[in-house]
Amino acid sequence: MFWVLLLLPAWAFAAIACTRLCLAAARAASADSAARGGGQDRDLTLYETAFLSGGPSRVADLAMVRMARQRRLLLAHTGWATVVDPRGRDEMERSVIGAIGPQGQSRIAPVRAAAAGAEAVQRLAERLVGAGLAVPFDTGTTVAAGVRQVRAAAVAVLALGVTALLMPVPVDLPRLQIAMWFALPLVVTLSCLAIARVEVHPYPRWASPAGQRLLGELARRPAGDGDEGSLLTRLAMRGVRALNEPELRAAFTHRDAPGAHGEH
Repeated sequence: MFWVLLLLPAWAFAAIACTRLCLAAARAASADSAARGGGQDRDLTLYETAFLSGGPSRVADLAMVRMARQRRLLLAHTGWATVVDPRGRDEMERSVIGAIGPQGQSRIAPVRAAAAGAEAVQRLAERLVGAGLAVPFDTGTTVAAGVRQVRAAAVAVLALGVTALLMPVPVDLPRLQIAMWFALPLVVTLSCLAIARVEVHPYPRWASPAGQRLLGELARRPAGDGDEGSLLTRLAMRGVRALNEPELRAAFTHRDAPGAHGEH
């Protein structure tokens, strides 16, 4: 009966993970309904678009690139940021300038990380969550987290089943029947994943279903012919890969060679 001791946790893993995913999907649907009822059919700001599309780091990227295109911040292709105008025009820009520091120059990567974690970005996130446009901060209760947990449960069930079948000790049932007992929780987890794939895919990381609808509407709008607004909107939605300037893309993707030091 030792295999029963493996079957019990297999069922426990499957039941707990599937229940959490169902609860997360229900919460997401409830928040979506509340957002619809609250009339969340509005235009997104650039910072809101950036957060819903790529999270806090995308917001920092947007602020830095907008300052760079206005010649108020120099982003070198070597990965350094230099302040030209120390007067930020909004709280995001002031967060970037504060992250660079009093010397006015810093590596882009730590500036990006510090600006992404600034209070200004946190307040933006809280407003979007409160409006039902962003997923809650508790990442353990999101649909994406639930899907990951069900995947992990499926792997655990499979591993426990294989262990039970490979045990050298005598068993009171044919191994085929033991395999069928373990197949049941495995089928439950795989079925749960299949339903989630059909019903709630793509699994939101930042934007709630209501936020995703607004992003979809924004993406369907005709793009401007190279104007500043359309470029920044593409940056907010797609990230630095949407930039047409090779030097700006290089500034964000630059990596120091081993042993390289000093300012550029």
